Amino acid sequence: MKSKNSLNRKAHFLGTKIRNLRKRNCLTMEDLSARCIKVDAEAAPSVSYLSMIERGKRIPSEDVLEVIASVFQKSVDWFLDDIPEEEAITPSKGSGGGINGMALEPNFLFSKEILQIAIPEMLSQTGTNGRQFAHLLIRAHQEHHQNHFPDLERAAEEVGLKRLPLSLDEIVAITKQMGLRIEWFAKTPIEVLQEMGIDKSHVVTSFFVPPCTIYINQIMKAQPQRLKYNLAVHIGHAVLHDNDSMQNVLVTGRDEISPLQANNAKLQSSGMDAQDVLFAWRDFECSFFAGALLCPKVPFRQMLDRNGYEINTARLADVSESVTMRRMTAVSPYPHWHYFDAYAPGKLKAVYRGNGIPLPWGNMSIVKDPCQHWSVFRKINDLSSGTSAQISILDVGDESRIYACESIKVHDLAGNSHVLCSGIDLNPAIDAQGKDALSIASDLRKACVTKNGSSPIPQIIKKDLMSVAKILNINWIERGIGNDARLICSRGAVCPRSSNCYLKCEVN
Repeated sequence: MKSKNSLNRKAHFLGTKIRNLRKRNCLTMEDLSARCIKVDAEAAPSVSYLSMIERGKRIPSEDVLEVIASVFQKSVDWFLDDIPEEEAITPSKGSGGGINGMALEPNFLFSKEILQIAIPEMLSQTGTNGRQFAHLLIRAHQEHHQNHFPDLERAAEEVGLKRLPLSLDEIVAITKQMGLRIEWFAKTPIEVLQEMGIDKSHVVTSFFVPPCTIYINQIMKAQPQRLKYNLAVHIGHAVLHDNDSMQNVLVTGRDEISPLQANNAKLQSSGMDAQDVLFAWRDFECSFFAGALLCPKVPFRQMLDRNGYEINTARLADVSESVTMRRMTAVSPYPHWHYFDAYAPGKLKAVYRGNGIPLPWGNMSIVKDPCQHWSVFRKINDLSSGTSAQISILDVGDESRIYACESIKVHDLAGNSHVLCSGIDLNPAIDAQGKDALSIASDLRKACVTKNGSSPIPQIIKKDLMSVAKILNINWIERGIGNDARLICSRGAVCPRSSNCYLKCEVN
């Protein structure tokens, strides 16, 4: 009887430790099972077996436990002792929401009535148009919710039936099922150019004319991945907005032009129109829907997991690098992501900061002192092809934080070169393993300061970061660890390097 009680007690502690580690690392049981399969397909536990282990109903075999231990970078003995896990690896009971802003007091100044009076005047005085402000509001909404929009995901899954990859023929078939008709054009109609107020730096790739016709630029015939995305956006318009009377125009180019915006005069004016937010929100909904249709959450997460979150997973999913990298931020079980789409010399066409990383420059105006050491800046000026990984240290407030990212240079249909960058905040992942992230980041910062801003990562820190890279299963973190870590800042004027590089940070 004593032996049986001892065994049950061991099973309870072991299951609790596995469950808490899994939750601390934001993994579902499906995610953990998939990670185990990647380590050892034969010994990997099924989801149902994992459930029984976590509830103390089963004690895993030595082979199974070794696989689980490998996923979490722990020793097998750590799971088998009778000591409950330390507080540092118990799951957080926080809200799980995204980044937070500062508290605004006194509250009465931020009432709806006061804001309705003040915001249009503020926009007029700063030269910010309503479309820009509306997109800023939506980005803040995205970041607050860390790209979690289950209603849009479900709507896309109902249409695409979670197929991955979706072929062009399948997308065309869905388009026809929605009652939409496809026509091709060689030259954009003058009325569309005038309505959008675009120049030669932009290309109209497609536009929708109510009640049911999609016009596609013939150059898209040689761009099947981009064609699929365009059709997916129009399908989203049909599903979410019932093919309403709004003309939906998709444009590619350096500057952001709203697909649902009206005329050039409106684009150039300051102030805010009530429809600005509505149109901008429709842009976002249709774009998010398109990504979810082409890369459904669970199948795409599993595909990324099998391939270590490599950017070239885009080829397997048969989508562009942009769609792949944006969807990483939405489907990954790890929530602390950022994404930039950057044009030279300092224009951010797209921004997502689910980890709250300060911006290297604004996306409404170009700053004169951007830090040249951000990965996106270095990649813009890099003539080599392929991707590049970087570990960066950035002071956020009075804390040092460690970021990892990978960047790739691509070209839009207008021929403009730009850089896509996906990255994560490593501090929460380090803390999740019971380590002191702020202390590790501070030590890495000191190592970089002593070598004028960049340094090989010290071996003891490299070991901690490699462990996190294995747990997160992101290959480019490991590649970044093999390179020098770099100090970065949000502006050259606050350069943390001992030999200030402010004068060198200006981009010509």
